[in-house]
Amino acid sequence: MNAADSTLLSRYGGNLPRYTSYPTAAQFSDAVGPADSRKWLSALPASQPVSLYLHVPFCDMLCRFCGCNTAVLRNTDARAAYAALLHEELRRIVALIGPGRHVTHLQWGGGTPTTLPASAMRRVMQAIRQNFVIAPDAEISIEVDPRHLPPEYPALLHELGFNRASMGVQDLDANVQTACGRIQSWEQTRACRDALRDAGVESINIDLIYGLPRQDTDSVTRTARAVASLHPDRLAVFGYAHVPWKQKRQNLMPVGELPGPEARIAQRAAIDTVLRGEGFLPVGLDHYVSPHDSMARAMESGTLHRNFQGYTTDSAPALIGIGASAISSLPDGMTQNATTSAAYARLMAEMTDMLPVVRGVSLSPDDHVRAAIIKQLMCTMQVDVDQVITEYHLPANSFGPELSRLVPMVQDGLVDMDARHVQVTEKGRAFVRHVASVFDRYLSPQSSARHASAL
Repeated sequence: MNAADSTLLSRYGGNLPRYTSYPTAAQFSDAVGPADSRKWLSALPASQPVSLYLHVPFCDMLCRFCGCNTAVLRNTDARAAYAALLHEELRRIVALIGPGRHVTHLQWGGGTPTTLPASAMRRVMQAIRQNFVIAPDAEISIEVDPRHLPPEYPALLHELGFNRASMGVQDLDANVQTACGRIQSWEQTRACRDALRDAGVESINIDLIYGLPRQDTDSVTRTARAVASLHPDRLAVFGYAHVPWKQKRQNLMPVGELPGPEARIAQRAAIDTVLRGEGFLPVGLDHYVSPHDSMARAMESGTLHRNFQGYTTDSAPALIGIGASAISSLPDGMTQNATTSAAYARLMAEMTDMLPVVRGVSLSPDDHVRAAIIKQLMCTMQVDVDQVITEYHLPANSFGPELSRLVPMVQDGLVDMDARHVQVTEKGRAFVRHVASVFDRYLSPQSSARHASAL
């Protein structure tokens, strides 16, 4: 890396939100609770479709790098009891929004949803189909762990209508895996892919991470080439988020061997070179897709979206989260359930007719406008500010200070600006969160919120 690049990285270092939402979760507070959730869900027009996200906070083993709300739970009865709570929360949601609501996207995440007993997974999915109308072209997806996928699960997923599975890989280098406490062979990864596709779950996503201890450009290059040879439909390439104040397990890794900003950006560039060379198209900040995938079509048509699960083709105006720590994104605001499975179960028992919401944020008119700008930047790498101003009936000079703050980024080659049209350059793609942050009115040097590395 030359001196100019080093200067650029030092200028745009620091920590920033991932902007999977705006306002971000850093603005959530207990000022929003179950009553708000009830009001906002009840206000959804009957004709409006929704998407559903179900969270299972259990894993068979914990990865040291993971920042998610997960725990090891080996008791089968306890896992089935958690699934029963998902079933009950769904019942309460249907009571608020009415039966027969159309669903455009359905996603199971975690944790590892396949830790649920097969019979419990079947009951929850049957309940969803009985109470909702799943669109014929709906994406029905689930996260799986190639190390611990029960042998009966691929056929079960196909039976239940799943058409996409997301496999965690992160890194295939043995030295990196040892540092991270996630030992997963190439053979396990390929066998999982084969089992899913052979069962009829044809669309495969793979997750990779750069910035882990002991990674270097050579190791991530080898991993990217190996994973590309599996011909996934989508890849998510995340920068490792070191948040030990949130997850102490991350300190179990050799944190002294974490790569610095220059090494992280070099690793990202190395993966980018491999995946583009293999024919994958870059999407937004951190996704790559096959030219034949629906996300590629959404990117081309300008209909790509972004939510708490990352980039998506889902256009539903309401995302309803079910389960411990699950977040709902509704037109009037965002809510989050109790984060641990124990607290979630307790609230479900105590509030028999309410949802287990513990915090959230109400959306103001200004939030909606800024969310539109930030989403366009994160999804399309550009935004016409005047067009947004016209759409929301704002004064013609709105966002003048924000556009002025982009001038140094123009000078650094990260952004092109033609009047009030902002275009992130290819050089600036890795810095798109910095561009988006200019429009974040909550972000300031005095903010007490803690975020992961911006690069």
